[in-house]
Amino acid sequence: MTTAHVSATDTPIGPFTAVVAPDGAVLASGWTTDVAELLSKVAPRLRPANLVERPDLGAVTRAVRAYHDGDLAVIDDVPVRQEGGAFTAGAWRALRTVPAGEPISYTGFALLAGRPSAVRAAAGACAKNPATLFVPCHRVVAANGPGGFRWGAEVKGWLLAHEARAA
Repeated sequence: MTTAHVSATDTPIGPFTAVVAPDGAVLASGWTTDVAELLSKVAPRLRPANLVERPDLGAVTRAVRAYHDGDLAVIDDVPVRQEGGAFTAGAWRALRTVPAGEPISYTGFALLAGRPSAVRAAAGACAKNPATLFVPCHRVVAANGPGGFRWGAEVKGWLLAHEARAA
């Protein structure tokens, strides 16, 4: 891929930046303005050579705003483009089936991803997820609390509480 578009949107928990392919698929996203960090999780074959900043990414920007305003389902239909190994790619697809407001444990996520004994690999898939929010890894929680999250415990806590209230 040669060119992608990037935009940051203000949210109640800080700026949310998305990198989007020309066809509208999210390549990377998260609560940061550090585009280099976002791109570090994108598979090299998908990483764009050029980025064009835009004030608005159309459907993606609308979905980010609507989600933070309480429309939790709006992220479900936003296309994403990710590449990973067979387990990781399957785990990312499985994450998109976890309902908002119904977090699952890492053990439950491993089961959902098709490898019940691969709890560490399931956690690794969450950590490698480049399309945060649209592939909702924040919905996977540790047995003793929320667990880790690339964008910090405060952001994960806000997301879980937001989904619990709105679901």
